Amino acid sequence: MRITILQGAFLPVPALRGGAIEKAWEALGQCFGDAGHSVTHISRLCDGLPENEQIGTVQHVRVKGFDSVKNSLFLKFLEIFYVLRVKKVLPQADILVTHAFWAPLLLNKEKFGKIYVHVGRYPKGQLKFYKKASRFQVPTKAILRAVQNEIPDRAKAISVLPYPINWRVEKSTSYFDRPSTLLFLGRIHPEKGVLELIKAFKKIPLNIRNGWKLNIRGPWRFEQGGGGESYLSQVKDEAKDCGSTIEIFEPTFSITEIKASLEKAKLFVYPSFAEKGETFGLAVLEAMSCGCVPIVSSLECFEDLVTDQKNGYVVDHRSNNVVQRLARKLEEAMQGSEKNSVYSIECITRGKEYEVERLSRKYIKDFQVLLD
Repeated sequence: MRITILQGAFLPVPALRGGAIEKAWEALGQCFGDAGHSVTHISRLCDGLPENEQIGTVQHVRVKGFDSVKNSLFLKFLEIFYVLRVKKVLPQADILVTHAFWAPLLLNKEKFGKIYVHVGRYPKGQLKFYKKASRFQVPTKAILRAVQNEIPDRAKAISVLPYPINWRVEKSTSYFDRPSTLLFLGRIHPEKGVLELIKAFKKIPLNIRNGWKLNIRGPWRFEQGGGGESYLSQVKDEAKDCGSTIEIFEPTFSITEIKASLEKAKLFVYPSFAEKGETFGLAVLEAMSCGCVPIVSSLECFEDLVTDQKNGYVVDHRSNNVVQRLARKLEEAMQGSEKNSVYSIECITRGKEYEVERLSRKYIKDFQVLLD
């Protein structure tokens, strides 16, 4: 099977600047290639990467793109030029996987392959115009409901296939042997609830948080999806009177470093407020696969992964006093070592369901259904 994966205009592959979608399809593409399929992966040309490169079993082609901007309409305008450039280098294929906004409108399915639209964000009315699309693939049931509402007449064209973990899930360090660390690993942005997390941590009585640390790590620059320097300053100001109890680190996009951080934390806290921004929670899944017990907000997208009091903790982020609620939930989790040790094992078991080799076979099966 000839498979083309077309990423958007703003991030490269390999995922040197992060990006859950880029990480997921990078891992899936390698699995497709390892299984004997011909895979071409197209992404943004930047960061000193070559225009053409063979990585493992995948041929990478890179096209000039753009830095991300805050204005979403201008973002869409810029991507038109990227897709038109891509059109000149696209190979003939059987399947064209893409999440680029304009690709299903501007590309020919007869020449470039059945158009397999990855819906990695909540749709905003565009799907009804994607008449050429053969499949709409969504990562969670929450996004499935949103897509069904937008294109109810195309329900049979929708598949629910989640993001994979691109490492093998193995038995991890025992919960009791881990450092007493709370970890936030994600974009440092207002919609992620980072300020609220620090405020909640500070509200916990000293006798309970004694010996615990809160580590915060992630991209903060606008072009990497962060809240910018001013928001980072707010975060640092809120944390400064706690000394080394709260540490804020520069981002890492190294899979090895991310995995090591997760294996050295007891609790993973992700109190996102992004009702229409979160679509899956890959960071949460990665944490769970390493035996790190999650504390998440009550966003719909996390329902597929975290069940309160079974494999983690869920906080109602829509309440009037979210900081107080989060503080109480953190306090409960920090004192729940016995049940957390059980949750940790449950998390690892859950994570194994999302290993990339296992999921890649489901994607290939879905591709084959379209071709048959």
